[in-house]
Amino acid sequence: MNLDKMNKDELQDLQKKVTAALKNYDDRQKAEAQSKLESIARDMGFSLSDFTGGKKAKSAAAPKFVHPENPGKTWSGRGRQPQWFKDAIDSGKTADDLAI
Repeated sequence: MNLDKMNKDELQDLQKKVTAALKNYDDRQKAEAQSKLESIARDMGFSLSDFTGGKKAKSAAAPKFVHPENPGKTWSGRGRQPQWFKDAIDSGKTADDLAI
C-alpha cells in the first residue's frame, strides 16, 4: 500500500478503518485479559469478584457500529441509538453500512 499515491478520500477512509480497528483491538485485548484472570482465579478456587471488592468485573460491549465521518464515535448496538446513528439511517444508510 503506497500512501503517497492515495487521494484524500482514500486516506480518510483508511484512517476511519484504522481507528475503528484499534478500538476493536483494545476491546478484544481487555476481554482476553479478563478471561485469563477469571480462569486463574477459578483454578485457585476464587472468583474474580473476590479481588474486585465484591463487585463483578464489568466489561464494555465491543462497538458494532461506527460514525460514517467520525470514527471516534461508535455504538455497541445496546441501549438507546445515538443521534448520529438515527441521522445516518434517516439519510438512507443502513445498519450494515455503519457496521464495523
